[in-house]
Amino acid sequence: MISKSQIQEFSENGAILLKNTFDRDWLYILAEGIEKNRKDPGPYACQYTPQDDEGDFYDDYCNWSRIKEYNNFILNSPAAEIAGCLTQSSEMRIFHEHVLVKEPKTAESTPWHHDQPYYCVDGEQVCSIWLPLDPVPKESGLEFVAGSHLLGKMFMPIKFLTLKDYDYPPGCFDSIPDIDAHRNEHKILSWDMEQGDCIVFHFKTLHSGKGNPHSKIRRRAFSSRWIGDDAVFAERPGETSPPFPELRSFKQGDPIDHPLFPVCWVK
Repeated sequence: MISKSQIQEFSENGAILLKNTFDRDWLYILAEGIEKNRKDPGPYACQYTPQDDEGDFYDDYCNWSRIKEYNNFILNSPAAEIAGCLTQSSEMRIFHEHVLVKEPKTAESTPWHHDQPYYCVDGEQVCSIWLPLDPVPKESGLEFVAGSHLLGKMFMPIKFLTLKDYDYPPGCFDSIPDIDAHRNEHKILSWDMEQGDCIVFHFKTLHSGKGNPHSKIRRRAFSSRWIGDDAVFAERPGETSPPFPELRSFKQGDPIDHPLFPVCWVK
């Protein structure tokens, strides 16, 4: 399913486009799940677009155990195997799922960030699979800084709603560099995407997302987050996102062996 050259590309760039990877049936299943999720949001659902503005940017996560369509995808789709092969892990656990939807005429962008500082996870055999349910042209898709997962740095997480830093002590993480002001100094990856395509990226790869200026095209995306052999629990200097209160007894470096994160694929 995954070639050696694709493993190498992922290892070097920290993000890779995989063409025509998921059957349309999986997209239909996830679309049904997103509509259910929208009508019955979870405790972490967030609305980013002001009520009187055009468009609608919202997200929600940690609902896969209660929404059967998400559960079906997590346990039965090729996602876990793709994640395991690209990260060269012998098994993969689901960390969580994250739905991000930008309806037509949504102006809000997703700021530059990387995910690992938000999470209670350290490790290198980790990745997200970003699967859009709709065609996504470059101008409303994701961008990645190639190789940024290899910088050896952790950048301060920021809140998408306010664009302010997390309530972490100053200096505990590096400040996020101004990528847009120095775009010519970076190799920026972005792609036009068709239905069935996905992007796999490392938890430490810097990325951002544009708004959705199109008048008719929705931008529904289902992200599944995966953790492999070397993933361990990480103590952060404040509440993580997701917070996972069930892990309060865990300490730095503990194996992430918990029913919240079942093994979904074994090599």
